[in-house]
Amino acid sequence: MTAAVMLVACGGDKKQTTATPEISDFNFRVDTFADIEILRYRVPDFDSLTLEQKTLVYYLSQAALAGRDIIYDQNCRYNIAVRRTLEAVYENYRGDRRSDDFAQMTTYLKQVWMGNGIHHHYSSDKFTPHFSQTFFNEAVKSIDSSKLPLAEGQAVDSLLALLGKVIFDPDFMPKRVNQADGVDLLLTSAENYYENVAQQEAEDFYAQMKQPDINQPLSYGLNSKLVKENGQLVEKTWKVGGMYDKAISQIIFWLNKAAEIAENPQQKKVIETLVDYYQTGDLQTFDHYCIDWVADVNSLVDFINGFTEVYGDPLGIKASWEAVTNFKNIAATKRTEQLSSNAQWFEDNAPIDPRFRKETVKGITAKVITVAMLGGDCYPSTPIGINLPNANWIRSQHGSKSVTMENITEAYDQASLNSGFAQEFYWSDTERARAKEYGPLTGNLHTDLHECLGHASGKLEAGVSKDNLKAYGSTIEEARADLFALYYIADPKMVELGLLPNDSAYMTEFYTYIMNGLMTQLTRIKPGKDIEEAHMRNRALIAHWCYEQGKAENIIEFKEKDGKTYVVVNDYDKLRTLFGHLLKEVQTITSTGNFAAARSLVETYGVKVNQTLLNQVIERYATLKIKPYKGFVNPVYTAKTDKNGKIIDIEVAYTENYTEQQLRYSKEYGFLPVNN
Repeated sequence: MTAAVMLVACGGDKKQTTATPEISDFNFRVDTFADIEILRYRVPDFDSLTLEQKTLVYYLSQAALAGRDIIYDQNCRYNIAVRRTLEAVYENYRGDRRSDDFAQMTTYLKQVWMGNGIHHHYSSDKFTPHFSQTFFNEAVKSIDSSKLPLAEGQAVDSLLALLGKVIFDPDFMPKRVNQADGVDLLLTSAENYYENVAQQEAEDFYAQMKQPDINQPLSYGLNSKLVKENGQLVEKTWKVGGMYDKAISQIIFWLNKAAEIAENPQQKKVIETLVDYYQTGDLQTFDHYCIDWVADVNSLVDFINGFTEVYGDPLGIKASWEAVTNFKNIAATKRTEQLSSNAQWFEDNAPIDPRFRKETVKGITAKVITVAMLGGDCYPSTPIGINLPNANWIRSQHGSKSVTMENITEAYDQASLNSGFAQEFYWSDTERARAKEYGPLTGNLHTDLHECLGHASGKLEAGVSKDNLKAYGSTIEEARADLFALYYIADPKMVELGLLPNDSAYMTEFYTYIMNGLMTQLTRIKPGKDIEEAHMRNRALIAHWCYEQGKAENIIEFKEKDGKTYVVVNDYDKLRTLFGHLLKEVQTITSTGNFAAARSLVETYGVKVNQTLLNQVIERYATLKIKPYKGFVNPVYTAKTDKNGKIIDIEVAYTENYTEQQLRYSKEYGFLPVNN
């Protein structure tokens, strides 16, 4: 039995179940620190699953947690050493635990857990420690050295010398992902996807691998670290027997158990192909897995597990490890099925150059899911929707799967109730009333459209890859999907399909999106800084482009009231027209791989910040005491067994707090050595 197994023997006791708490009885808030609020999410209807399905969720959830150390190491090579040292001090320090230094160190540790390392999960700026280095050194030396992550023969002073630089030197690895224009993005980023490799070297290395005329290109570089050894560039693949071997072996252990109780042969094939990929690191096998996964449309339980999204790589090549275990919300999925069944209509009527529309839309499946477990780059911070796979040729030839995480959006919505945000930032009672009545509905529908149809829409010219857009690719792709969603959420088709109750409900999504892009998302930016994160750049790009293009007709304007700035949308119909015009431009950039145009659009509209407005937004947020970022704790699943060790039930509990969970995860899923 491995350390990751959580089995509780209960002999021949009668089956016990834990009913999902109703919203009114559920405590969504868990903890707050720095700029973070930690929430928990419910898992409605878990107890309605069969024993086999619940056990499958359990096994896949264990696989989702087994790779935890991977994302830490990917984010920065020193992250595991930092985390384990801080945790050792937190658990074993016998000095004054009420001192300000200890309290500040605890906050820093919580930030490290939230960011999966020493950099902020969103801004990618390095965290600033507000405890003294003297305190840290003395605290580390005061505990048993066997508790510390020391390499063989390493002295405590050597560890402190290293961590002193990593934690306390603001100029050492200041950015996890640097997206600034005009600098070497690799040499100025702390991510651990490259080592001693310059940007041009990496771009040339992967460019020579590509075959422009091939119609099924591999995702070169997706699952490896690129290093320079003895003057030569070498890939270190993440696989069994390669980099991250110990964590990947544990992931495989749980996937194999899941395969034994798969719901159907297709799901079993998906899991077995993923295991094969983990064992070999072969990218063609990864493509086979993606195709098999897209074809698995009949399973209630589903999962994402692997090296998936490329936001953590400044060049958009290498993927972070992430995992989500889930099952279908059957009632809510009727909404997304309406969209996917009409995908060809949306494609045919998209306001883009007809050359870039898909003649035949294939294999788009969409569902609303109940998240059961978050892992890797999806934990503690998580998206609210996912569309995969990312390979354009697989989307075109085999389709894609999209999910909206409705129990996650439920947690966000419940946590925001009575926050005072609408009263502080919405222009009038008209906008506030619309948001109260339609906000959750239009927010989920925007996510549905973004993931289900937006990412899956359009096609590329022959020989064009999304890699052509380099550092701007992620921002442009998110803008493309958002614009698709914004344009269509206002279409009469939404009312015709029964997805919106009337032809004005969409206005709340238009208003909140433009207000966020122009103003309220600035609370996440430090004074004097530019916007760097891809999703924030995307929202700023769309909002500022529409504001500038609509100036002559006063479509959007800033208004002052009581010394405060507000965003006002004066013409929603014309705003929709602007969304359509920009969607056409962004799709053309994507389809033609026009790097210069992508760079111009993002740098002109998506990067720079009005510092006066930023300071005002920060001040107004401060009065509300709202944290700009949210993270989550996972539920705890316990396998109940009979006297022979056979699982007779899986119970879910929501009692674990943030610190307890993080410390437990470090003990049970800390499989990787300090330096990989």
